[in-house]
Amino acid sequence: MPWTALLNDVQRAPVTPDASLVHALRRAVAEAPDRVFLTYFDGRLSYREADRLSDSVAGHLAGRGLERGDRVAILLQNSPLFVLALLGAWKAGAIVVPVNPMYKAGEVGHVLRDAEVAALICSDRAWDGYLRQAAEGSPVRIALTACERDFQTRDDTRVLGFERLPEAPDADDLARVALAGHPAPADRAAGGDDLALISYTSGTSGTPKGATNTHRNIMYNAERQRTGLGLPDAPVYYALAPLFHITGMVCQLAACLASTGTLVLTYRFEAGVVLDAFAEHRPHFTVGPSTAFMALAAHPAATRDHFSSFTVLSSGGAPLPPALVEKFRAGFGPYIRNGYGLTECTAPCASVPPGLEAPVDPASGTLAVGVPGPETVVRIVDEEGAEVPFGTHGEIVVRGPQVVPGYWRRPDATAETFPDGELRTGDIGFMDTRGWLYVVDRKKDMINASGFKVWPREVEDVLYTHPAVREAAVVGVPDGYRGETVKAYISLRPGADPDPDELAVYCKERLAAYKYPRQVEILADLPKTASGKILRRELRSRTRDGA
Repeated sequence: MPWTALLNDVQRAPVTPDASLVHALRRAVAEAPDRVFLTYFDGRLSYREADRLSDSVAGHLAGRGLERGDRVAILLQNSPLFVLALLGAWKAGAIVVPVNPMYKAGEVGHVLRDAEVAALICSDRAWDGYLRQAAEGSPVRIALTACERDFQTRDDTRVLGFERLPEAPDADDLARVALAGHPAPADRAAGGDDLALISYTSGTSGTPKGATNTHRNIMYNAERQRTGLGLPDAPVYYALAPLFHITGMVCQLAACLASTGTLVLTYRFEAGVVLDAFAEHRPHFTVGPSTAFMALAAHPAATRDHFSSFTVLSSGGAPLPPALVEKFRAGFGPYIRNGYGLTECTAPCASVPPGLEAPVDPASGTLAVGVPGPETVVRIVDEEGAEVPFGTHGEIVVRGPQVVPGYWRRPDATAETFPDGELRTGDIGFMDTRGWLYVVDRKKDMINASGFKVWPREVEDVLYTHPAVREAAVVGVPDGYRGETVKAYISLRPGADPDPDELAVYCKERLAAYKYPRQVEILADLPKTASGKILRRELRSRTRDGA
C-alpha cells in the first residue's frame, strides 16, 4: 500500500483554483479593487493600482518585442517592483526566471544563457555594477532597471541606505514604465499547464538546473495555503522569505493573491525592520527559515507583543530544531509550524495542519515536518525504489499536483529525478504509522564514520538544546582512522562563551559514541543562502581548504 496521508481528513482539499495568479489578481480587482494589496514601509498599492501598473509593464515589454513564451529574468528584493515586474511579465505571456540578487556575474550569466532570457529586470545598482557585463554575450535584448526606494518615502537606512542612480542610457526605468499607462497586450493569458517559472535550484551538486513550475503547480499550492491555514478573511501576510525563492513566491505572494489579502514587504531581512513591521502591520501569517526565527528571538527589542497578531507562524526552507520551537513558544507565545517542500514541488508538499502539533520522534529527536496534503502521495523507498516499512529510513518521493513536469531542457536530469512523474527528492526520511513525515537529512550529507551512518540533523538537534548555541551545522571531515569524523560549526547566542570542548562533551553525553562531534569550531555567523538555509557545502569547503 502506498504511503498515503492518514491525517488528510484534517486538511481541507483545495477547491478549483484560478488558472493563474493573473486571473487571481483580476478576480481580486473585481471583488475588492480598493483593498490594499502591497505595503512597503509607508507606501500602499491597492489591487486596482497594482493591476493598472502591471498592465503598463506588460504593454511596454510587448512593445519592445517580447513574445509569448519568452523568458524574463527578475533580480530584485522584496519590493512592489518585484511584484509589478512578475505580474507584468506574465500578462505579456512570458515565463519568469526569478534569480537570487546575491548571485555573482558568472552565476547570473549561466542562468541568462541556459534559459535564453530575452528580458532582464534588476536593480539599477546591480545593472551598473555587474549585470550589464553579465548580460553581454547572452540572449538578453531588453533591460529594465529599478530603484527599490520607489513606492515609499520612509527610506529606512537599515535596509534602504543606498543612493538612487541616474537612469541608465541602455535600460528603461521600471517605475517610469509602470506609471506610463501602457495597455496590456490582448490574448496572452496563460493556461494552467503553461510554464510560469523556471526556478533555478541552488546548485548544491553541480550546475544549477531550472525547475519548470507551471501556473497550475503554483495555483494548487496557493489554494492549499488559502484553505488550509485557517486565516481570517482579508489576511495580512508578511514576506519574511524572499519572493525570488519558491517559498516566498508561493506561500506568501501567491497565497496572498488567492486570499485577496495584503502583503507586507520590507526589501530584505533585517531583524529590527521585521519586528517594526510586525508591530505596524499586525500580520496574520509569515513563513521563513528557522535561522530567521532565531535572529528575531535574539534581537534585544523582541517582545511577545510583536508576535501576538499571528494566526500561523510557519517554518520552511531549513531544518527546524525541536528545541527552537519550544524556546520560541516559551519566550514569545506562538508555536512555529513545520513544513516541507522543494523547488521541484513548488514549495510545500507536507505541513502541520492547524490545531495539531508535530510530534518528535522519540528515537532520533527529529521533529515531524507535517503530513502530506490533499491529492499528494508521499512514499519512502529504498535504493531499488521499493517501499519500506513504517519507521524505516529511505528516500522521500512525492507525487501530486504541485510536482513540476521536469527541468528546463534537461531530459536526462528529468528522467533521473522524475521517473514516471514522481519526484525523487534526494532527502532521507521516514513516516510513522499515523502518517507523520520526518526528514532525516540530505542523502549526500550522510557521514560515514567507521562504517556507521551519522545524520547531521540528529547532532544539530542536540546542539540546539544547549543554551549557548544560536546556530549549528554538522559536516563530515576526513579522518585517517575513521574515514570520516563529525565536525560541528557553531554560532553563539549573545553573551555566551562556552569552550568548544564543553560543547563536544555535551553531545557525547547525549549521543552514541560514533555520533558526537570530535571537532567543534565557533564562528561569528554560519554561511547561509539568501533564503536562510545554512550552507553545509561551504563549511565542508572551509575544512577541506584548511581555513
